[in-house]
Amino acid sequence: MAGEVHPFEGRNQDAQAGDGSRRLAAVLAADMVGFSRLMRADEEGTLARLKRLRRELIDPSIAEHHGRIVKTTGDGMLAVFDSPVEAVRCAVVVQQSMVGRNAALAREQWIQFRVGINLGDIIIDADGDVYGDGVNIAARLETLAEPGGINISGGVYEQIKHKLVCGYQSLGDRKVKNITDPVPVYRVLPDPAAVRRAHGVRRVTAAAVVILLICAVSGAWYLWSKGFIPGAREEIAAATRKAVPLPAAPPAAAPAPASAPPAAASAPPTPAPSPPKPAITEPVLVPILGGSFAMGSNDDPTEKPVHRVTLAPFAIGKYPVTVGQWKECAAAKACAAPVAGGDDEPAANLSWDDAQRYVKWLAAETNRNYRLPSEAEWEYAARGGTETKWWWGNQLKDGVANCRGCGEPYDPKRPTKVGSFAANPFGLYDMGGGVDEWVADCWHEDYRGAPVDGSAWAEGDCTARVLRGGSWKSDPSYLRSSSRDQYDARVRYPTHGFRVARSD
Repeated sequence: MAGEVHPFEGRNQDAQAGDGSRRLAAVLAADMVGFSRLMRADEEGTLARLKRLRRELIDPSIAEHHGRIVKTTGDGMLAVFDSPVEAVRCAVVVQQSMVGRNAALAREQWIQFRVGINLGDIIIDADGDVYGDGVNIAARLETLAEPGGINISGGVYEQIKHKLVCGYQSLGDRKVKNITDPVPVYRVLPDPAAVRRAHGVRRVTAAAVVILLICAVSGAWYLWSKGFIPGAREEIAAATRKAVPLPAAPPAAAPAPASAPPAAASAPPTPAPSPPKPAITEPVLVPILGGSFAMGSNDDPTEKPVHRVTLAPFAIGKYPVTVGQWKECAAAKACAAPVAGGDDEPAANLSWDDAQRYVKWLAAETNRNYRLPSEAEWEYAARGGTETKWWWGNQLKDGVANCRGCGEPYDPKRPTKVGSFAANPFGLYDMGGGVDEWVADCWHEDYRGAPVDGSAWAEGDCTARVLRGGSWKSDPSYLRSSSRDQYDARVRYPTHGFRVARSD
């Protein structure tokens, strides 16, 4: 290996040089389990696989979750994130994606990572090296993690416990070298298998299984259904593909002699009647006359600059799409994502791609121009003609929306059924809280250059799409009419749903 450069060696060329100042960050430390063993078994192949993982999975995932790699080693790396939520989301995506990549391989060929995440002080010097207690603790958490596992500090746990629908196992306080106080350590349990390993099957309740399945789907299902990691699905398919013989064609009937009198034709069997097509429950729409409004706010940089938008008339769903309506699409084999809950609850755990499949199916079945609303249409409809932070005013009120901190009724495990709270002035329900709602637009960090005609902004970072409205697990600030968020369009998340719109 003399003279060789491992794919994880050297500093990341994109890492920003620091000025030596101290800052708070979520630090993700990761290393590869059994690196030396894999290199001894197949040096060239292992290097090629690591390069591909870096190019197709690790670097894109970190970038899409707003992090950056600040240091790499022979078999690991350090990355920093402004948000501990995004750091853990990124770790779950990577670890669940590795499960898919390893599925068709012999166990001794598996590549697995250990991940530790801590929220703490760091210093990045002019050479790009990163120091500080935040780094030390993250590195220690990584060494304590199981292969394929994620360990987080107590500080990270407090930040994410109500924001990510995963299980967590307390590992107690651990003494960390060069750190005075013991560090509370938690293990992230992204799926039921992890819970069984941690607690034993008998301690897992049915409700816990449902919640953890949701988390597992949000991190892993997209790999199989969408092929997010280029080439991964093809590799797995190639390893498991079996030849299936085509059925032989039936022999052709011998023609009757030309001179033979025609045989008495027997009546062909009457074909069985086709089963009636299931009725479709079209979403109830509310017509919006259109008009002009000031879009955005000065409350957050992503909502600036405030700009005037003029919209043509359109119609938008009175409620978010429900579980019952989604099941109709699933029964027609047009929608594949599993959803849980009662038929009158909002459909959740859906990606932007899932929402697109539904509106295309609905448009085809009804011959109507169903689509997702644009971000401008959504905000105009959510405001209901108001200019306040929430459609009901500038002060929080209990009992007007479904969120964490909005008062009763509230269930931390699931949203309330649609229409449980008062409608806004346009007669629309749940335009804040319930589920985060996908809209048509690609994500942009702010509104500079945004359309002013109400159309969807279809340029920019279209791997990420815009979400509006907040969810039942959000705090009230996310329910503001101007609040906006984004997520990977291909990835499902337990609080994400949508409502439909139409222009005809």
